[in-house]
Amino acid sequence: MDAPAFSGVTGGNLRAMPDQPADRQADTRVPIHPAIAARWSPRAFDPEAVVTAEQLTALLEAARWAPTWGRRQPVRYLVGIRPAGAERPGDEPSGDDTFSALSALLRRGNSYARAAGALILVCADEGEDDRTALYSAVDAGAAMATLSIEAVSRGLVVHPMAGFDVAGAREAFALAAGIRPLMVIAVGSLGDYEKVPAEIAERDRAPRARLPLEQTVLNWSGTGL
Repeated sequence: MDAPAFSGVTGGNLRAMPDQPADRQADTRVPIHPAIAARWSPRAFDPEAVVTAEQLTALLEAARWAPTWGRRQPVRYLVGIRPAGAERPGDEPSGDDTFSALSALLRRGNSYARAAGALILVCADEGEDDRTALYSAVDAGAAMATLSIEAVSRGLVVHPMAGFDVAGAREAFALAAGIRPLMVIAVGSLGDYEKVPAEIAERDRAPRARLPLEQTVLNWSGTGL
């Protein structure tokens, strides 16, 4: 399915996002919601762009209303914001205290995220037993998904990352026992690919692919689809 990539909502329609690598649109057998089809995880963030309070609140509200097992609502967040006028992020973290702390926790391969407008640490309250621990992670994944789709609908891009210092996050934020750091989500605006390192541009231009439904739906041959 060939279609333009999208970034924001205007009059109910998603606007085309300029200057991004080609073929970012999901290739699906039938049309799906445009914001889902347009979602991807770029590494090029605009270091001059600011994520507004309204935008961040909307993303967190979208995550808050994600499905939750047994109504436990175990997902917790720490939000770091890079303020307007902050020095262009590079090897040294910049932003508010939480943003700086999260930036410092990123693995080297995720240092590009220091150019994002915000960093969100997603944690799960694992609860009292193995079952609640398991489904707290399921809830966190659902929250990440709804947050990401809301971001696309508002003209933002996000990149969830597992490459960060988990033990360091526990210590830096004095997380209570049972609160498990799971991911850091970078939020911002798409950057200029003429200004990013070549390796980032190359990785972001790599073809997008997913396993076909025949491999992911275990009874596909018997569904009649």
